[in-house]
This record gives sequence, structure tokens and C-alpha cells, in this order.
Amino acid sequence: MRIDRFEDIDAWKLARELTNKIYALTKKGNFARDFGLKKQIQDAAGSSMHNIAEGFDSETTPEFVRFLRYAKRSCTEVQSELYVALDQQYITKSEFQNVYDHSSRTRATIRGFIKYLMAYNKDQQNMKT
Repeated sequence: MRIDRFEDIDAWKLARELTNKIYALTKKGNFARDFGLKKQIQDAAGSSMHNIAEGFDSETTPEFVRFLRYAKRSCTEVQSELYVALDQQYITKSEFQNVYDHSSRTRATIRGFIKYLMAYNKDQQNMKT
């Protein structure tokens, strides 16, 4: 499988959707006025997509995988911050679940992409020997 642009990576597409969902949530009500949490969760969501894009330009597969792991951890950070938003009643349980589940799908897709890249890299190494 050849990927010519980071925009073609399914994990990046999901991370972009996650970022858009977070921005939509943080524009509403008291969430919009909690500048600390708002910035933190927006940064984490953005980091998930930006690390995939940045890693795409890595010179090696291990370096790309490193950036993908950062992206995956950023999704987990979003999930944790969603609990704060829920506990502060900035979002409903339904909004929480929708975005939490989307973050889980994004994490799982990133994890699958990491496994694919590592297996591909291993196969390439075996072909050289």
C-alpha cells in the first residue's frame, strides 16, 4: 500500500474529525469560558492529527511510528479531558459518549496503522538479509 499524502491516511481523517468535534464542543456555554480546559483539549485533539501529518514526513518507519504513538496518546488525553468537561457539566453524557467513542476509534485506527507499519518494516528488513 502506497500513501502519497498524509491526508490519505485513515487515522489522520479520523483525528481531523475528532478535532472538529472538540472545537464544536468548546464553542458552547461555560466550556467556551473555561480557557484552560478549552485550550488543553483543543491542543490535544489537534496534536492527534498534527503528529500523524508530521510523522508522515519522517525519514524512517521507526520515526513515523514514534509520531503515531504521540498521536495515539493525544487521543487518550482528549478522553481524560472529556471527563473534566462532563464533571463540570460543560457537556452532556451523550456528547461525552459520542466524542469519547470517536476518540477510541481514532486510537484503534492509529494502533492498527502502527502494527501495519511495524510488520511492513520487519518484512522489508527480512528481504534485505
